[in-house]
Amino acid sequence: MSYVILLFIHLLAAAFWVGGMATLHFAVRPAAVATLEPPLRLRTMAAALRRFFVGVDAAVTLLFATGVAMILLAGGFRAVHWRIEAMMGIALVMAGIYVYIRASVFRALRRAVEESAWPVAAGRLDMVRKLVSLNLALGVAVFGVAILGRAA
Repeated sequence: MSYVILLFIHLLAAAFWVGGMATLHFAVRPAAVATLEPPLRLRTMAAALRRFFVGVDAAVTLLFATGVAMILLAGGFRAVHWRIEAMMGIALVMAGIYVYIRASVFRALRRAVEESAWPVAAGRLDMVRKLVSLNLALGVAVFGVAILGRAA
């Protein structure tokens, strides 16, 4: 039963992170671009990202904690299917990208917004967009490995 609970928490955290990136990328950002002037759009996106990143901090922590716990319950990496190793590898890359966004690019975005340096803020937001796009693709790949890898 504990494995099922860990898996449930793991899947919720993954869905939050990947689904949140998709929502921001395909809905929130385009709506902000279509309806808001640059200063307000940049302030809005910085505020939305700040709130989302608090949830992602928790999701990433839960993903690694539950993932490692499930691997240990299964008997360690030697006992798990290759897809688990692949998911862990991709997750490590995603987490690295996220840490870079959070610690560097987003910090520069917030500073530029606070200083009303709109061209700098726009450049930083575009970098966030590109890195989130990459992480979104990697997140979808993890879901693919998790499901399609079961057949291999």
